[in-house]
Amino acid sequence: MVWTLSTAVNDLVYIIDGSWSVGHSDFKKAKSWLVNITSGFDISSHYSQVAVVQYSDTPRLEIPLGKHHSGPDLIQAIEGISYLGGNTQTGRAIKFAVDHVFPSSQRASTVKNRIAVVVTDGKSQDDVVDASVEAQAQGVIVFAVGVGTEITTSELVSIANKPAGTYVLYAEDYANIDRIRDSMEQRLCEESVCPTRIPVASRDEKGFELMLGMKIHQKAKKIQGSLVSEAAFSLTTSTDITENTREIFPEGLPPSYVFVATVRLKGSAKRDKFDLLRILSKDGVTQAAVTLNGVDKSVTFTTTSTTNEEQLVTFNVQGIGSLFDEGWHQLKLLVWPRQVTGFLDDEQIQEVALLEPVEPIYINGKTQVAKKFGAETTVPVEIQKLRLYCDPHQSERETACEIYSVSVTDFSVYLSQCPLDREPTVEEVECDCANGSSGPPGLPGPMVQYSITHSGVTLSHTHTVSQNPHSLCPSLHLILSVSVCFLGFV
Repeated sequence: MVWTLSTAVNDLVYIIDGSWSVGHSDFKKAKSWLVNITSGFDISSHYSQVAVVQYSDTPRLEIPLGKHHSGPDLIQAIEGISYLGGNTQTGRAIKFAVDHVFPSSQRASTVKNRIAVVVTDGKSQDDVVDASVEAQAQGVIVFAVGVGTEITTSELVSIANKPAGTYVLYAEDYANIDRIRDSMEQRLCEESVCPTRIPVASRDEKGFELMLGMKIHQKAKKIQGSLVSEAAFSLTTSTDITENTREIFPEGLPPSYVFVATVRLKGSAKRDKFDLLRILSKDGVTQAAVTLNGVDKSVTFTTTSTTNEEQLVTFNVQGIGSLFDEGWHQLKLLVWPRQVTGFLDDEQIQEVALLEPVEPIYINGKTQVAKKFGAETTVPVEIQKLRLYCDPHQSERETACEIYSVSVTDFSVYLSQCPLDREPTVEEVECDCANGSSGPPGLPGPMVQYSITHSGVTLSHTHTVSQNPHSLCPSLHLILSVSVCFLGFV
């Protein structure tokens, strides 16, 4: 069973500021914040191991890596850390973690991620740049959490990995540090669950490029997409898009994510009920799915539940029906732990609550694309994009510019994400239509005279040319016939 970052193989080291500027009361709040974040981990020798370093003038190893093999034991140890006091030597603490704490791991060769979270409320009294550069050179992912107004942005940026928007977090003060708990959990999850990156505009986003992962580009026929610049793939009933889930989502699904699909439903696909994407357990139970229902023009999102095998939310308002009109459309689902928001071509369709907390998923089953609901038959559908982004805020950046009919109201967004020369695909429209009635006669054209002279004798013919060029044919036939007779007679 896999649940977000809980069973990821991580070595995580918290590097916590214990200098005079923090104080006893705020240090206690910082420890509570660590406890809240750590409660989401499966602490064991097989999964996550956590160490804690407190620093002031010198770093002090409070909890070694691998010492505690259960969540309750680790939490009790964190709560028992006593406040140190002293000056702020952040660079020295980072170097200590890189040189001594991470190398002490008993599973250095098998650990998937080495992550350091530096929490500080003041400007360091030593250099942080060299220590941070060395940490990143050793493959350590560094997050920087700044608390209060004394910390400088430039120092946090120097400490953390890039981009700063991902690896730097701020809290107004220790009383409000719990407000960034969800953000910190999400970032740690992205690092643990979503190691791959999807190239998007000027940056790479963590997530899953399902067109590649599911081998759609290898198994389906390549066709023209929604724009001249876009390619798509056409699935037929003989195309089987099925892969082992552990190959697609090796650490499961993150707690929040964005599912994006650009598709065209033609023919039977617009009338069928099928799973555009589904993740099944080993015994065939649906753990997650996006189901398109052409019968009642709806979209259903399926996920797990703590009380039942599954829970469903359905989008069936009027706007979703356009998805089934045989044109290209972008469907986007923004999934949070307790709600799902649906979008079609950049327009928000509906926001629906999840009534139950979501359970982990098993990764020992299979993941499939475009399968008839409750069956193994592939539904013929055209797919241009199929992605799952780990950062829920990617929903704001992922415009539907690939749909030509979409107009972007924010011009700065248009310039940054949409080609200025978007050119729609010219479709060959097959017309099975009855012949209409004949139109009115055309206007009279100019007078044209044909003449042939032979042996001093001239044969002439005058003809009015209509707008139909074929009207010349009878007259030409006449003049040529007469000419032959005339010449033969002579």
